[in-house]
Amino acid sequence: MSLIALNHVDLGLAAILVLLLAGLSYVLSLGIGNSLLIAGARTTVQLLLIGLVLKALFSNVHLAWVTGLALIMLLAAGREVMVRQKRRFTGVWGYGLGTLSMFVSSFAVTVLALTVIVKPEPWYAPQYAIPLLGMLLGNTMNGISLGLDRLKDAAWQKRNAIEARLCMGEEWRWAIADIRRDSMRVGMIPMVNAMAAAGIVSLPGMMTGQILAGAPPLEAVKYQILVMFLITAGTGFGTVAAVSLGARRLFDERHRLRLDRLRTGRKRRRPRKKTRG
Repeated sequence: MSLIALNHVDLGLAAILVLLLAGLSYVLSLGIGNSLLIAGARTTVQLLLIGLVLKALFSNVHLAWVTGLALIMLLAAGREVMVRQKRRFTGVWGYGLGTLSMFVSSFAVTVLALTVIVKPEPWYAPQYAIPLLGMLLGNTMNGISLGLDRLKDAAWQKRNAIEARLCMGEEWRWAIADIRRDSMRVGMIPMVNAMAAAGIVSLPGMMTGQILAGAPPLEAVKYQILVMFLITAGTGFGTVAAVSLGARRLFDERHRLRLDRLRTGRKRRRPRKKTRG
């Protein structure tokens, strides 16, 4: 079975559904109409651009180009982790903590999969390396965002209890141990749910794409199982690393809780100057 090509009219019909949803949002005053339209426009532009980039990359396979695109993807994912936080770490930690955790987990798991499991020729073949890394980064980004957000919100809300435990002589790691474990669990829950529902409630994206492209169903299933395990491992390791580093950042060398290292992610509006009538 050959792949059925889509034209601009087909994509336009699908876009109308998003426009209708945005209109419904305006009617119901949900407040997400603009966000839907902006996200739809970003999706279209970004995917078209990455399609052109991948087309050029597939024609000129080189490790330097693949590495460059992978780093751009990593930096963009790091920014998304930062902007999704209600409370962010100040300074370079606000951006670097999530980026470093994704680099350690997603890059390591992707390289392992390419060199030991899939073994394409060359091992950095972009048609394998970029999709695998993209799926790992996307899911790891969500896990790290959820874990860090829970960690900082819980530390802020329970700061009196944490400081009381510190005053009783506990080290920082024990004073925040319960919050840290809960934050790690929250970051991993989406992937646990995804694995539990795969094949029964939903057909995951990679498997669906391969089947639509004409691949044998059992071969698509094997690749999807591989991808689900890789994503789960990458998300889990990344969440553990990010939450652990984030928890340590909340305390100084003298085991004091330092919530002054957090700042709200929302920009404060400047008060308007009163004008005399």
